[in-house]
Amino acid sequence: GEDKRLSNSDEIASLVKQLEESSDSISRPAIAPEVMGRWRLLTTTNADTASPIQRKAVDSTKYKIYQDILLKTISDDNNEITSGEDERLIVSQVVKFSDTAELVVDALASTAAYPLEELTERKSTGKVLGVNVLGVSLVGEEALPDEDRPDSRIDFVFDEGNFNFNGFKIPYPVPFRNPLFRDWVKGWIDVTYLSDRVRISRGNKGTTFVLAKETDEM
Repeated sequence: GEDKRLSNSDEIASLVKQLEESSDSISRPAIAPEVMGRWRLLTTTNADTASPIQRKAVDSTKYKIYQDILLKTISDDNNEITSGEDERLIVSQVVKFSDTAELVVDALASTAAYPLEELTERKSTGKVLGVNVLGVSLVGEEALPDEDRPDSRIDFVFDEGNFNFNGFKIPYPVPFRNPLFRDWVKGWIDVTYLSDRVRISRGNKGTTFVLAKETDEM
């Protein structure tokens, strides 16, 4: 199929830069109402710093990929996620392999509007003995938010993932809640452009995402 990676398209990269540098973006995008909802991934750099699982199993050239940014509540048994009054910000990566097969990875998220105490600064790049296992993240000074873009960052920590084959679930092969891995599964996305229909984000592993708002959500 057609390669949609930004690294292979100077024209798309130029358009991304123009939008990011324009004054048309909605201000304070991470806490703006327009950021909420379902977004379909149009194109991505799919950087080499992404994890091997992400690069091979989550391919935007082959599958429909969505990112949901929603307010949800988690039930007492921590299994069901439903709408409710005691709301928590959740960012979900949804990969549609077919009408009956998908991968959903949920992350607990934090912004100035919905702070999450657990989300302290990430300390590790994620390399294990120099090997890229879970992806290589920016840390320290390289990871500081852009002061010229206030409230543009959404911090997150991956919490749960499942492959769903027509109701039969298989856990995603990363122990997100294991304390040994918890720092490694923290991350962030900086929303560098936001309109009613288009969002550009840059992640902690160097990936650029271009997404379109789904009008017929969920």
